[in-house]
Amino acid sequence: MIRFEALTVFPEMFEPYLSSSIMGRARARGIFSFEAHDLRDWTHDRHRTVDDAPFGGGQGMLMKCAPFFEALRDLSRADLPHPHVVFFSPSGVRYDQSVAQRLAREERVLLVCGRYEGIDERALELADETISMGDYVLTGGELAALAVIDSCVRLLPGALGDEMSALDESFSDGLLEYAQYTRPADFEGRQVPEVLLSGNHAAIAAWRRKNSVERTARWRPDLLESAGLTEDEWALARCVMEQEEGRR
Repeated sequence: MIRFEALTVFPEMFEPYLSSSIMGRARARGIFSFEAHDLRDWTHDRHRTVDDAPFGGGQGMLMKCAPFFEALRDLSRADLPHPHVVFFSPSGVRYDQSVAQRLAREERVLLVCGRYEGIDERALELADETISMGDYVLTGGELAALAVIDSCVRLLPGALGDEMSALDESFSDGLLEYAQYTRPADFEGRQVPEVLLSGNHAAIAAWRRKNSVERTARWRPDLLESAGLTEDEWALARCVMEQEEGRR
């Protein structure tokens, strides 16, 4: 079982999501555990202050480094495996499925959630790794932490019920997932591809792979280089990219 923890000033934000749906069922079955720690528990003033004005001036407030050092020292002493400590920052490694797969193999992951204008740079030396969720700004790290937990838990045996589900999704083989359809087979003249109704599993698998290559070439060509395409698949991808370029 993997243990997730969050260090945050809003510990109440996690339970609604992690107690619901797939996450809730996986947690109830003991596939993962979760605990949120209130950073304010490691402050020493009557107001439980975790932020202060930045040296040199500037907008907003910055999270102080001292509570992080105290918290992580205490949490690392717990009678548990040493935590793999993750901070979130625009300067971190871009989060993707390969990072999720790696984190899902850890025994204990501690996700540090920043707020305000950021965290005193000295606290970042406590990180085992720093992750960026993308080129955009969030109000706090709690949403990023939930995204990490969700993407990791999906990879754990038994979490999805169908053991093949996590292996058959976007990015699992470096490509976007193929298009999927359900009943009715004909909706207002919009037909499901005939091959999917054929019952021919080999033909369906071939169609899905081809469709994945086409969709990736159309919408995420940056993924193709590391997707292990065959020569025929590269020819298909280049054809799709040329068509897309012609439409622009």
